[in-house]
Amino acid sequence: MPEWIEQVWNPREDAGLGRKDRTPGTYLAFVPDELGTRLPRLSAAAESAASDALAVLARADERIGERGAFLNHLLIRSESISSSWIEGNRVTPKKLAIAEVLHHGSRAALDVVANVRATETAIVRLANRSQPVTTSDFEELQHVIEPRLARGLREEQNWVGGSGWSPLRAEFVPPPHAEVPRLVADLAAFVTATDGNPIVRAALAHAQFETIHPFVDGNGRTGRALIHTVLRRADAVRHVLIPISTVFAGNTGSYIAGLTGFRQDPPALDDWVIAFAEAAEVAANNAVRLVEDVTALDARLAEELVTHRRRQGLSPARPRSDALVWKILEILAREPVLTVESAASRLLASPAAAHRALIELHAAGILGRTKDQKGRLVCWSADRHLALVALTERSNRVGGGDTHGNPPRLGPPPVDRGKLGDLRP
Repeated sequence: MPEWIEQVWNPREDAGLGRKDRTPGTYLAFVPDELGTRLPRLSAAAESAASDALAVLARADERIGERGAFLNHLLIRSESISSSWIEGNRVTPKKLAIAEVLHHGSRAALDVVANVRATETAIVRLANRSQPVTTSDFEELQHVIEPRLARGLREEQNWVGGSGWSPLRAEFVPPPHAEVPRLVADLAAFVTATDGNPIVRAALAHAQFETIHPFVDGNGRTGRALIHTVLRRADAVRHVLIPISTVFAGNTGSYIAGLTGFRQDPPALDDWVIAFAEAAEVAANNAVRLVEDVTALDARLAEELVTHRRRQGLSPARPRSDALVWKILEILAREPVLTVESAASRLLASPAAAHRALIELHAAGILGRTKDQKGRLVCWSADRHLALVALTERSNRVGGGDTHGNPPRLGPPPVDRGKLGDLRP
């Protein structure tokens, strides 16, 4: 049975806290039940919602098909931008792409790059169903997201939300750190299993991870990457990432209410699964729409290039299929920011040829140019492809809702506050 354990807060005098947060007292930390490996029995409504969502994901995956391999770059970055946006990191798709290619940028941009890497890791390595998921896998995933922190599960109490830097004023206090290894090992076994509806398993795994809050920081981003592990391990999707964080970023209140219900005794599992299933459907529709928009944009840019070449008197107006300028145009969805060096390496061309092709695409209005503070050109960018990422990750945040105008049911988890660091009680 889940339980609330009474704990004592008595910080050091030199902890640098305000008067209210220095005040000793007791608080309740929540310890959830272990999940085991089998899915729980749900209501007919929850089972139906999960089945419907699974069918929507399957149709989206089939509709996107092999194109997903080329468009996952944009989808993963849309997912990572929204996931990091939830945690307070604000970065545009263009700044993210530039930081990723140049390996430097703002702290926020580099944090989102780390989230991209973690999502890719979750999909490729943890989603390998021939290997069990372990606690060390979770630790590695979180370490990719937060490399500045020591690797491993937390060894101190943390908490979520609240008006100060004390668990006495927190919105939610996860289990004491002594309970974390047992609960994480159980969660790893739950994620390893693949029987039953993957939507239900992903919903419960995500809520359980957020409830355990096993790390000092990076819990929200790690927990959202975990969703993709579950869906891919269970073969719910094969070709495409479902950008579910674009939906989570839409309604904080509903999401917090869902997690609060999950922590009740008995837990409100039906409501949580229904809300999660609806979010998955909206995310699948977002993915399909992004693929369709990119396909249409690629066709439009190809015609713009032909028109430009015709006006310049270049022959042939439509480049040969093996022309470098055409090859660059074909990879912009996957690599929307390029340097001369990256284009030459990627397409096995000379730097001079790559430079000429990039200049031609810029002259045609297809690529933008980014310069550093000294006015030196540093890269070329497919701004209209990157704008589609911004539209996707904003679709459930500004105005919200699905393609039919229905409001999203979920929103982001509360941002971690009050990390103790060396301020142990």
